[in-house]
Parts: sequence; C-alpha cells; structure tokens
Amino acid sequence: MDIPRELAGCRFVGDKRNQTVYDMELETDDPAVAEQLAAAVADIVAAQSYATFGPDELPEARNRGYRLSRLGR
Repeated sequence: MDIPRELAGCRFVGDKRNQTVYDMELETDDPAVAEQLAAAVADIVAAQSYATFGPDELPEARNRGYRLSRLGR
C-alpha cells in the first residue's frame, strides 16, 4: 500500500468519524484486505478526519477511545 504523504512515518492512523484505528504496517497475503485498507485510508485522508498518536502505539490509540479495525484479523 502506498502511504499518503500526510501520514508518512505513522503506523497507527485513526478515523475520527467512527473511532477506528488502522495499522498501516499490516502485512497480509490477501489482496482484498490490502485493497480495503488502502480504500479506508484514502477515504480518511480525503475527508481530513484522521488522527495520529504520540507515541505511535496501539495502547495510546486505545487510551483515546479508538478500537482496532477488523481488517486482517
């Protein structure tokens, strides 16, 4: 997946609209999952509704009320 310039260097990216966090470094062999992740991230960037976390870790995202996306699980 090509990472948008706005999100370069970020592993976990949240969607403010539905409090879902996506793992940008998700490794999958399923092209459908990779395509869904790319589409979700593109939608978040287009809507300018993304959140990044500091530190860039899943526990920090969960601390802010975000839950991990079901993609790739």
